[in-house]
Amino acid sequence: MHSFKPLTSKDVSKLLDLTIKHDDINKIVTFLCALSAYSENDQFNISYNAPSSTGKSYIPTEIARLFPSEDVVEIAYCSPTAFFHDVGKADDEKKGRIIVDLSRKILVFLDQPHNDLLARLRPLLSHDNKEINIKITDKNQKQGLRTKDIILKGFPSVIFSTAGLRIDEQEATRFFLLSPEVHQEKIRSSISETIHREMDGAEYQSTLTHHKGRLELKQRIRAIKEAHINNIKIAPPLEAKIRSVFLSDNATLKPRHQRDIKRFISLIKSFALLNLWWRDQSNATITANEDDFDEAFSLWKNLSRSQELNLPPYVYNMYAEIILPAWKAKNKNRKSRAGLLRAELLAKHYEVYGRMLDANQLRQQILPILETAGLISQERDPLNKRLKCIYPTNVQST
Repeated sequence: MHSFKPLTSKDVSKLLDLTIKHDDINKIVTFLCALSAYSENDQFNISYNAPSSTGKSYIPTEIARLFPSEDVVEIAYCSPTAFFHDVGKADDEKKGRIIVDLSRKILVFLDQPHNDLLARLRPLLSHDNKEINIKITDKNQKQGLRTKDIILKGFPSVIFSTAGLRIDEQEATRFFLLSPEVHQEKIRSSISETIHREMDGAEYQSTLTHHKGRLELKQRIRAIKEAHINNIKIAPPLEAKIRSVFLSDNATLKPRHQRDIKRFISLIKSFALLNLWWRDQSNATITANEDDFDEAFSLWKNLSRSQELNLPPYVYNMYAEIILPAWKAKNKNRKSRAGLLRAELLAKHYEVYGRMLDANQLRQQILPILETAGLISQERDPLNKRLKCIYPTNVQST
């Protein structure tokens, strides 16, 4: 008989805070993503998009350590051929065919996968079919190029990290887009934790290994795995609440909402899986209840705006915390509208975050992404045609 207690998102965040400071929303969603691997069809995917040294790889790798090592596949940059050969096994029944069984696995890409690999995995990421046939070409010294059949089985939970802020729309709609926090308090806490860890690595690791709450969480994860839950239902009374999140009278629907609703429901089901012993259960089926909806909705409120715009939170926060305040401050007492120069944005960024932003990244990635999302427009400076001014859209000067 288990000795576990019901866990809320706050409880999980507190346990994860042992090694991951701040980033509460990110670490909870990442934990639930990994946990969803132990469902039959309700896994979801995460993409961490943020500049280097912000902790985008650290969060998933730290959380992956809580899960059974046999279920976690950590991969650096690799080509489609290398991935399928490394992860797959030769089919005994048909020569030249490779079986890649990813059922109930957690894939952690430490850098953005090869573009071709990501394209090959699209049907898998979308859960189009539980068994997908892919053809690749493989070079053989004796026979030259040969075609190989790859059979992808099952649905994994997929987490990948990239310093690139641009993401193809076909991939963006298949992922929760996340970015680590970059504020000063988080960085200060992370530095303090690093100092503590590096003072005596063995003692630090021993403390983690024997920490009661962390140990119980790892035991709980293994117990969830061994429960072999095959179906997670939603209690019928929750249908109206779920509908209200996406289908309110004033809602403007976008094509990506068809996938967002599935991710939202996966959050609900992941919370039910976390507390399966306190949910209605029949054989290998459990039923999510109102508590699971409330927890999922609390997360979704913090994530939905950037998801709807197909923007990594880092880029959306650039608009909300840098561009918009700087533009309002510049136009506070002006009768005519004035745009922001890139130099003014860079200065505001340093004021808010305490570090310089790469000017090329601002020009080549951040501003074009925001412009595509319809949050800003760029126009030539009327006083100097060589410069461009940035204007937030649909905002009145105050």
